[in-house]
Amino acid sequence: MTTTTLPAAQSTAQARSRAAYRNIALWTLQGWIAMFFIAAGYAKLTEPMSNLIALMGWPAVAPVNMVRGLGVVELVLALGMLSPLVSWRVGRPLLLVSALGLTVMEAAMLSVHAVNHDLGLALVNLVLLALTVPVLLGRRRG
Repeated sequence: MTTTTLPAAQSTAQARSRAAYRNIALWTLQGWIAMFFIAAGYAKLTEPMSNLIALMGWPAVAPVNMVRGLGVVELVLALGMLSPLVSWRVGRPLLLVSALGLTVMEAAMLSVHAVNHDLGLALVNLVLLALTVPVLLGRRRG
């Protein structure tokens, strides 16, 4: 009788341990994503356009309002990635919407940069996708 309950207890403990490690990994990814997009959004809102053009190039062909608006969107979505810190029940849906929004934005920017042969920025967006998609899929399951 003892031998039949021991494996069940071990599997339950292992499942809890895996869930804890998964949660830590997802929070780590969420933090990295949020830090990146808070910095990127802040830069787009506060830096002069000449600096943004020198750093990225593409703002030279985009209207100023579009660049600044993209900065606002990046900040809002980045804060949404951290919203479960306030309340899981309210924050989880915001997290999912933010992760989906960032995924769509990163995929769009990846294609724009790839078409324009800006491989450095395309690679950055590819890495950001590799960080954001696991968060979206991992948090979707609850």
